[in-house]
Amino acid sequence: MRIIPAIDIIEGKCVRLSKGDYNTKIIYNQNPLEVAKSFEAHGIEYLHLVDLDGAKSSKIVNYKILEQIANQTKLKIDFGGGLKSDADLKIAFESGANQITGGSIAVKNRDVFEKWIEEYGSDKIILGADANNEKVAVSGWLEDSDEDLVPFIQGYQNKGIQYIICTDIAKDGMLEGPSFDLYEKILKEATGIKLIASGGISTFDELPKLAEMGCEGTIIGKAIYEGRISLKQLENYILTNPVRV
Repeated sequence: MRIIPAIDIIEGKCVRLSKGDYNTKIIYNQNPLEVAKSFEAHGIEYLHLVDLDGAKSSKIVNYKILEQIANQTKLKIDFGGGLKSDADLKIAFESGANQITGGSIAVKNRDVFEKWIEEYGSDKIILGADANNEKVAVSGWLEDSDEDLVPFIQGYQNKGIQYIICTDIAKDGMLEGPSFDLYEKILKEATGIKLIASGGISTFDELPKLAEMGCEGTIIGKAIYEGRISLKQLENYILTNPVRV
């Protein structure tokens, strides 16, 4: 299972929210590049970079941070937050993203998102399927849609999507453990999907459990920043559980 630390950006700073609520913002570092370099120094190869300003404003905002991290580390970055147009996507890839995550656009503008899958390939486009009571949430989680989570995922599987990042919003940033039952359900019903678990990771012991369930990757945020999981623990996990790509 791939270990994918998260850096969320507001106004160029590394922050974390609870349940996606912008009013709960905690600034952990003024310099996201510094954080990314510390991840890389501990053998981490992947990074989940989220432009929270972009998610709110419906267009890419913090692409300079992406460019900086891509140019000064070897991390493979998946980038999301506010990607709504072909121009946004072009900026993200030109700024150094290896993959992009589309969430709201996959609900609100299916034609564009499907075109991206077709044009860039399913190894480059990740479906962000974030859930609130098993309904897909959009617009930086500020609103719910009428889409049921599992059928939504299955629909995009039929369009060629391989990678899914699924966050249970009720768990995100709460350090109460991930949604094991939800992930089990997705893996059972959307057979063959590469599921990246996100939200609620609180202890190191949860990682082997997610790997055993069949998650392809896991995104870890607040547990790292709050010192619940150390970078040394992650380094040892990666050394003893190498990813075979």
